[in-house]
Parts: sequence; C-alpha cells; structure tokens
Amino acid sequence: MVLNAITNRKSVRTYSEKQVEDSTIKEILKAGLMAPSWVNVQPWHFVVVKNQETKEKLSIAANNQNMVKNASAVICCIADMNAWDEKNFSKVMEKQGRNADVRNYILSNPVLNPSLLGEYETLLRTVEQMSYAIGYMTLRAEELGVGCCIVGAIANELTQKDGEASITAKELLGLSDKQILLSLLTLGYEKEHTPTIKSRKNFEEVVSLEKIGKNF
Repeated sequence: MVLNAITNRKSVRTYSEKQVEDSTIKEILKAGLMAPSWVNVQPWHFVVVKNQETKEKLSIAANNQNMVKNASAVICCIADMNAWDEKNFSKVMEKQGRNADVRNYILSNPVLNPSLLGEYETLLRTVEQMSYAIGYMTLRAEELGVGCCIVGAIANELTQKDGEASITAKELLGLSDKQILLSLLTLGYEKEHTPTIKSRKNFEEVVSLEKIGKNF
C-alpha cells in the first residue's frame, strides 16, 4: 500500500556493498515518469550515474556528502526548462490530442504557460513539477526495499554556491544552460536497518479549515 511506503520511508545515508540492479532502478524511474505535471509538460530529465569517478565529483558538488559517492547509483534529477519552449510544449499537447485552438490558447495564456512571465517564474513552476516526480520515486524505492536520500544541498543555479563545482557537474552530465541539476536521489541497500522515526508538526499546526487559524 502507498500509505505503508509513506509511513516507512526515511532518508538512508549508509549503504551496503550490494548493488541495486538496473531493472530495479528502472522501476523507480518509471514511477517518477508517472507523476503529474503542469499541463502535462513533464519538464524533467533523469540521468542515472553509476560510474564511481562521476559519483565522487557529484559528491563534491553536494558539499562532500558521503552518501552520494557511496551509493550504488545516483539519479540526477534535472529541471528541463527546454520543455517549456513553444515547439516542445506544443508537441506534448498535440500528442494528447489537443487541437490547434486549445494549444494556442494555452501557449498564449501566462496562467497556463509560465514561460511568458519570465525565467524565474518558469523555474518556480518547473521545481514544483519536479517535486512530484522525486516524491513518487522515493515511495517506489521504499516499496522495492531500496534505501534512498534526496540531496538538494548541491552547487547549482538555485543555491548559487561554488560555481566551479556546479559547472563541473553540468559538464559531466551533458547539461545545457536551460537544464538545471535540481536534486540527487541516492540509491542503495541500507547497511544496517534502523527504525523509521518521523518528527512532524502537530496536525493543528499545519492544517486549517476555511482559513488559517481555524481548526479542521
């Protein structure tokens, strides 16, 4: 059940030497591809890294977090701004069966097409979409018994940290200027099982009815 995966999922940072099979990694990726996205634009690309030298360089870009270089594989989650280009966006909608009038309406409407508002607004919308896919992958990994950790503290255009490490990562992964390495999803089998302990705010602190401050 999905609820079991949600309840039991935790960030796993220490892995055994057992390698995650390609077939299992593909299952995790397929879950990410099933995630919803804004007008189904699917503004993402995923690069699977298993090469040890590349993982070590990505670890440097991730503030030397050891789980990156020690993972069996790392899924590099790329925010692909190219997806919002008129040609690519229109192609996706055409595949869905949307006629020319509908496509043109969406492409010309800034509420539906954030690229009309600017690069920053487009990036915000893209990051939102990426979060769904990453969440789906973590839950599928849990279902398959694979430990994972979402690494977002990395050198990239969002954190504006360590330009050299960010450039190196983009070059290693073959990214264009419009593709941003948003997160790393490390995969591996947990070295020593530990219970899942979730520290969360109380329900009343984060849920309201009708408006903030009124308990549900």
